[in-house]
Amino acid sequence: MNEHIVKSYEEELLSLDRRIAHMGGLVENIVGSGFDALERRDPRLAEQAIAADKAVDGMHLEIEQAIIGIIARRQPMADDLRHVMAALRIAGELERIGDLGKNIAKRALTIAGESYPRPLVSGLRHMLDLAQRQLKDVLDAYAARDSEAAMRVRNGDADIDSTYNSVFRELLTYMMEDPRNISLCTHLLFGAKNIERIGDHTTNIAETIHYLVKGEQVAEDRPKSDRTSSTLITR
Repeated sequence: MNEHIVKSYEEELLSLDRRIAHMGGLVENIVGSGFDALERRDPRLAEQAIAADKAVDGMHLEIEQAIIGIIARRQPMADDLRHVMAALRIAGELERIGDLGKNIAKRALTIAGESYPRPLVSGLRHMLDLAQRQLKDVLDAYAARDSEAAMRVRNGDADIDSTYNSVFRELLTYMMEDPRNISLCTHLLFGAKNIERIGDHTTNIAETIHYLVKGEQVAEDRPKSDRTSSTLITR
């Protein structure tokens, strides 16, 4: 990190990083609570996760306003400009991850009254564990300005995609075996896709960290193994 003659400028940049860390913690909680609500069929927990997303939206707005103020007052250049632009990008990605966690919670509300075999969500739980680990690691990489750790997160997204492919096939099998499973499995498929998208946004954060530290975009295409895009419409 550059040392600045104006101490208040340095504090503004440090405050920006603290806000990103706080926002990241809120998002981690929403994702975890949203999935717990889905797994337990707990509407009260789902409502809490949905309500918590408003705080994430508020943090996103605060960070945007802080960055606008820094640009207007300080006219950052070089490393400092990368810093504020990276923070702006990361805040946007975190806001989207929060939305995806909220969407999982909404699925939990929809199926709260339905019963289903526990193994049906075991694959989703594995996906969620992978995505949560990736999110924690990428936030740690941002705090440490660790480009290598960020790139490991980026490369690990393929594991989430691979698990998603397996979950997708498993849920389709349940649907074909018994048409009564179609409604439930459709909601779980959307939940799985939300988790897969969390992995994508986490990967975007990893690439932004690489840009922040190295001053250049990632050259090679990211590894991607989601083979369901042509089968499942997600929006």
